[in-house]
This record gives sequence, C-alpha cells and structure tokens, in this order.
Amino acid sequence: MPTMAEAAAPRLSDVERLVDVIELPIGRWDRDARLVFCNTPYLRWAMRVRDELLGHTLAELYGDDAWERAKPAFEEAFSGRSASYERRIMHGPAPGRWARIQVFPDLAADGEVQTVFTIATDIHEDVTAREALIAARVRLDRFTDNIPYPLTYVDRGFVLRFVNKAYSEVTGQSSEQLLGRHIGEARGAKLWEEHRPNFERALQGKTVQYTRLVNALPQGPRWMRTSYVPDFDADGVVVGLYTVTIDVHDLTVAQEQLRRSVERDALTDVLSRRTVMDRIEAAIAQAPQVPVALFFVDLDGFKAVNDRLGHREGDALLIKVARALQSSVRADDAVGRYGGDEFLVLATVRDALGAHKLAGHMLDAVRGAADAVPGGGVISASIGFALAPADAQQPMRLLQRADDAMYAAKRLGKDRALHCTEVAVSPAVP
Repeated sequence: MPTMAEAAAPRLSDVERLVDVIELPIGRWDRDARLVFCNTPYLRWAMRVRDELLGHTLAELYGDDAWERAKPAFEEAFSGRSASYERRIMHGPAPGRWARIQVFPDLAADGEVQTVFTIATDIHEDVTAREALIAARVRLDRFTDNIPYPLTYVDRGFVLRFVNKAYSEVTGQSSEQLLGRHIGEARGAKLWEEHRPNFERALQGKTVQYTRLVNALPQGPRWMRTSYVPDFDADGVVVGLYTVTIDVHDLTVAQEQLRRSVERDALTDVLSRRTVMDRIEAAIAQAPQVPVALFFVDLDGFKAVNDRLGHREGDALLIKVARALQSSVRADDAVGRYGGDEFLVLATVRDALGAHKLAGHMLDAVRGAADAVPGGGVISASIGFALAPADAQQPMRLLQRADDAMYAAKRLGKDRALHCTEVAVSPAVP
C-alpha cells in the first residue's frame, strides 16, 4: 500500500522538474493547505525529509501562528491573484531569520486554481535594516518633539515642511496650521522682514546665526540665537533650510558681564585703563581724517578728602566724578579711569578752541559732583590736553603731552585746563 506522502504527491510535471534545480525553497499546496510538492532546496530549508513534509498542512508543519500569517496570502492566490507575506522562520539552518513568502496561483488549462506555489526568499538583512531605520525615525521623532528648542524645515520657497512641538508652542499654532504655509505668512510680515536676509543667505549655502532679544516670552525678555543651516542634495544643491532656535540668555548675559569686567572700571563703570588706551590707539589711526583731543584729568585735593572722610566716601566721590565727566561729553566720546583719581577723556574736536570749551564743561562737571558730596566741595580738577595728529601721532606721546599739560595746570593753581602747546609759554609758579 502506498504511503500517505506517495498518495498525496502527484507525478512530477515538467515544471516541477525545473523548480527542483532552482536554489530557492519552492512548494506546492492544495486547497486544504497541504504540501503536495517541494523541491530539493525546500528540504534543506525545512530540515526534513520529503516523507515528513508531503501531505501535511502548513499549520501541522510550522504551527498555527505560521498558518495565520500565511492564510490571507493563500486565499488571495486561490482567488487567482499573486500575494506575499513576511514572517520570521524558526526552522532550518539559520532559525530566526526573516523570509518573504510569495504565493501565486497554479492555473489549470480551464483557468481553475487547484494548487498554489510558494517561494521563500531570505530578506533578513532588509527587514533588520528597515526595522533599524524605523527605530531611528521613531527616536528622531521623539527627540525633535521633546527637545525644548524650536525646530523647522523649509523648502526653497520658504514653505514650512516640518515643525516640532516646541515651535508650535512658541508660535501658538499647531503643526496642521503651520505646515504648507510660507513662513512669512505663518509668522507675520514684520518678523519675516527681520529674518528674511538670514534665510536668503542660508539659501546660498552658508550657515547663518542670528542672536536677538525676544520680548514676547512667558518668562520675560530672553536672548535667543537662531541657526539657519542649508540642506544639500547629492549634487550639492540647496533644497531647503533647517532652523533651530536656542536660548542663549544666560550665556549672553555672562559674556556681557565678562566683557564689561574687562572693558569697564570695576568702581566707576567708565572704561578701564586698558580699554581707553586701545581706544586712543584706534583714534590716532583715524586722526588724519577725524582729529581728536586727549584730556588728562586729575582731581585736586582728593587725597585730603579721602583721608578725612574715609575710603568709602572717597569711592563715592570718584563714582560721582566719573558720571559727571561722562555726562559732560558726547555719547561717542570715551571716558576712562587711568588710575586712582586720574581720568582720561578722548573726544572728537575741530581744534584747540573746541577742546578748551569741552574742558571747561568738564571742570564745571567735576565741581558739581564734588559739591554733591558732604565735605567734597574743596575738590576741583586740573586738566591737560593734546590734539592728534597736530600735537602727537603716537598714543604714548599723545598721553605724555596731555600729562605734562595737566601738571602745568596744577602748577598754575589748579582748577583749570591747559593745551600742551601752552606749557612752554606759561610762567612758572613758585
């Protein structure tokens, strides 16, 4: 009596002889999903002999879960249409690998479908790569949604193609309201005109950064920095722009404090000695086109007041004098503390007459500041000044001539200003 497998297996057709040499697992199944033929590679793939396979249903061979996975594709194929499905194969020489099973009808001469063929293809690397890509995309989506910085992507026409959650929160608009709109339309004409030059520069292939003080924030005004980063295609053409905005308020404030600590005198808040000397050097370089005067201001009687009232009151007097000097000159002029009770003022002037007039304002300012401090009314200033380029063309030489003129003013009785050219003709005071 023939075995069950022999009864189930029909005579090999020419097609079956052909598929036996194809290095892919191929099987043929009847309407009850019983295997009625398989080629030699299928035997190796299933790791069973033919008699253990033929006549058995797919569920009997590989389990109910495998059949549930395959059933829709089988039904499609028995309806006359090819189909496919994917599943992780848990048998064979490499269990756990993903395969794609193609199921297609075996049409008889009358067009009826009595059996279907299956061909298994190993797609493990493709599936794992796809899963890794999906996982990476999920992580990226989580990152962009949870990062507290507004992110956008716009195309070459500045149309928003991506916004994250932080951007929606800042703008008060949902992604549905923003996507597909020109960013200028979404954010308003005023903001667009402010940011447009940065977008256009980035569209030329340059990464651009723009720092600004943003007022309309729940936590109050904050310094924010937006980076505009071009997106290049494989040919190096800019196809869009990424933007990311980060809060740099604390860093900006700290940098400003550091800058002021270097540029400003810690007590009086006028320019530091180093900074004012740098300003003098820069001014002399431009002096042939823009003449300047350097004023050396030294307080008269400060030591006696400092000794009598104490250093605290003396410091208060220096602060008032510094503010007074600053208010007596133009905003573009530079006032710096040279050391102790000495100040330097660098100002643009037309000639010595204009410098004398400005020095007079400074003398009045010092007297007024001194009068505002109890016991400071005896304070005045001796001022010497020199012009560049007329009197000197090097920073230290200009400083020296102004200093000499200041000492000459002291010798003449203090509370006065002298041009360095007046020193030689001024009579000496015993």
